[in-house]
Amino acid sequence: MSLKDEISAAIGAHGSWKTRIRTAIESGTSEFSPLNVAADNKCAFGKWLYGVTDRQITASPEYQKCRSLHRDFHTLAAKVLSLALAGRKAEAEKMMAPGGNYAALSSSLTRAMMEWQQKAA
Repeated sequence: MSLKDEISAAIGAHGSWKTRIRTAIESGTSEFSPLNVAADNKCAFGKWLYGVTDRQITASPEYQKCRSLHRDFHTLAAKVLSLALAGRKAEAEKMMAPGGNYAALSSSLTRAMMEWQQKAA
């Protein structure tokens, strides 16, 4: 898969997490554990990111920024999921709301991936 295709797939997959986490907030359950969600190298994009061997890609500022934001995204998604599973619905919802930590970080990651995708050959 091309770099542009990998990034497109990642944008879609990470957008799906918003739905999964909202469902967990509402139901108090999830098929995913916070520990697994926190691992940024287990999703398809993370596996790809950590598997890139092309030095031109890994040395780029776009790669470095996306990798850092991706790691932070997984850490924060796991935190929100933990709150949801602990029944701390209001706290989890606050993080998901516009202006909340999750919403802001998710937007930053998506924006960075889109910028990287536009610069990709």
